[in-house]
Amino acid sequence: MVAQLLHDFNVEFSTPSPGPDALRSRLTLLLAGGDVVVLLVGEPASGLAVLSFRPNVWYEGPVAILDELYVSPDLRGRGLGSALLDASCDLLRDRACTLMETNVAGEDTGARRFYEARGFTNTEPNRTDPMLYYYREL
Repeated sequence: MVAQLLHDFNVEFSTPSPGPDALRSRLTLLLAGGDVVVLLVGEPASGLAVLSFRPNVWYEGPVAILDELYVSPDLRGRGLGSALLDASCDLLRDRACTLMETNVAGEDTGARRFYEARGFTNTEPNRTDPMLYYYREL
């Protein structure tokens, strides 16, 4: 179910996906290690949050990355995304995390509004210039 939701997320936004079977194999390994957690909402599951945990030199506890937050299109606008984000924050507090990070495409103004309305920012304290996300495939 998780693999299918992740695949559907990528297909919806025209992003390449390795397919549900490959995702299922990866998730099996990642979830067994405990550094990746998936939260689900709905019955049957219609939304998910995927969280990864890592140590960070600037924080005493682990830092969490919200890798994915997805709700099926037909159920959006019902508070499920907010519920997933709230449950994620509760889990992070239980794990002594003090920071959650996420990445949003610059043109995805809906997602940016969603996160900003819930206290996320893309500027550092006392700064006005936005932080940028860079990556390089190896």
